[in-house]
Amino acid sequence: MFKRLCSAAADTLLLLFATLVALVLRENFQVTSERLSELVPHFCAVAIVGLCVYPLTPASQAIWRFSALPDYRNIAIATAIAVILATAATFVWDRLIHVARSLPILQFVFAVVIQIGARMLFRTWRTYKSKGARGSPHRVVPPSEQTSVLVVGLNRLTEVYLQSVADLAGGQIAVVGLLGTQDRHVGRRVAAIPVLGRPEDLGAVLRDLEPHGTRIDRLVVTCARHQLSASGAAALNDAARNRGVEVQFFDDFVGVVRREPARLPVRSMTEAADAPRFAFESSVSTGLAKQRYWAVKRALDVVLSAALLILLLPVMVMTALVTAVAVGFPVAFWQVRPGMHGRSFKLYKFRTMRPAFDSDGRRLADHERVSAVGNFVRHTRLDELPQLINIVAGHMSFIGPRPLLPRDQDTRDQARLLVRPGLTGWAQVVGGRAVSADDKAALDVWYVKNASLLLDLTIALRTIPMILFGETIDRDKISQAWADLLDAGILARPARDGGTATRLEAPGASPGV
Repeated sequence: MFKRLCSAAADTLLLLFATLVALVLRENFQVTSERLSELVPHFCAVAIVGLCVYPLTPASQAIWRFSALPDYRNIAIATAIAVILATAATFVWDRLIHVARSLPILQFVFAVVIQIGARMLFRTWRTYKSKGARGSPHRVVPPSEQTSVLVVGLNRLTEVYLQSVADLAGGQIAVVGLLGTQDRHVGRRVAAIPVLGRPEDLGAVLRDLEPHGTRIDRLVVTCARHQLSASGAAALNDAARNRGVEVQFFDDFVGVVRREPARLPVRSMTEAADAPRFAFESSVSTGLAKQRYWAVKRALDVVLSAALLILLLPVMVMTALVTAVAVGFPVAFWQVRPGMHGRSFKLYKFRTMRPAFDSDGRRLADHERVSAVGNFVRHTRLDELPQLINIVAGHMSFIGPRPLLPRDQDTRDQARLLVRPGLTGWAQVVGGRAVSADDKAALDVWYVKNASLLLDLTIALRTIPMILFGETIDRDKISQAWADLLDAGILARPARDGGTATRLEAPGASPGV
């Protein structure tokens, strides 16, 4: 109750400040002491009403550092009630003789903006603070060594677990989402992590995550066992027995990092002795890090992606409308992909296929999900347009190795993760979808070594005919890539004469690519 009163008092103070701002703007920055004294009754009414209204509304129940869109709606509603009642009280007192009719409207608008802004700033500060020490910012954690976790419960232990992951896991644990124990939690965010449903919804949540390339490895339960309903406990048991998901109760262990053998993809287990397949010698790594082109490349990415977002906005809106009619909602979807240095990010695309499961929960075959519109959007690459947002945000570049699904990122080919992934790349314009994964990896690593403005322009120009006329395979370029990597010593062999190679570390300082 005390915290609710403190939250209500803070909102009241912000409402008073918003009232003062509205008055100053209304009076064109010419507010005299006499004018302020005339409005003392209205300020008193605002203070009294605010202290009475805010504690009685859901606006004071929300935790500021966990604030989300539903909380902002509650704030707007509570503030509207407070402004109306304060205006009514002032009308009863002096018939609003000294209160301009536009003042309450301005008062409401500024109050909502200031109150929501205060929560967003507080939440951003707490999220930044909660990141803690994550280890070396240049360390690549292979996707096969990352554990995808879904947290069941929303309480103080959840916050402890999330803080522990941020401080201690070093990128080995990726918390995909949370399952709250109450309906009001669903749709909100905790430390920027979404609440995807309730424990009873676990099966549906796992199915929804699957098309995004996310498979949950572990469920961490932070609530007490008796807080789980019978159906929630049954959902956890079903995930453990039928889906192979590990279930851990927070009170059963201490710490969050378990030292387990790295889980390699099945196709790589027999080849583990040869890993990594590509490795940069330290001298080559240092040269890559010092290239000034990385800063130029990032600046070009930001300017061009922002401009294209504006120019192509009508095309994106039209694509979204067509997708909504032909495929359904939502019109876009995301997939978790490993980015630069192995850090995961959400890659966005327009949907080209219908949901993976029908209303009865039956998995649909690809030919049942595809549509003519979806095929057109995919072949014209219109589905890739939302990735312009990824480029602006710094997750991707226009040119670079295409980001793979975590299960497709071979542990031997982590050298391709030394740069930002691209919207298009050397492997796409030289090989496309038809070439083998090994050849694509060689082409991507060759690009990492040879990246330049001229090469990027070449890739961009070759992308246009690829989109218009389809993909072609340039066997000579593929052979050249393998030969160049071998000659440069990047195609890894067993170390001789005590030689060493840089594996997962970025070359020197982070090349801002």
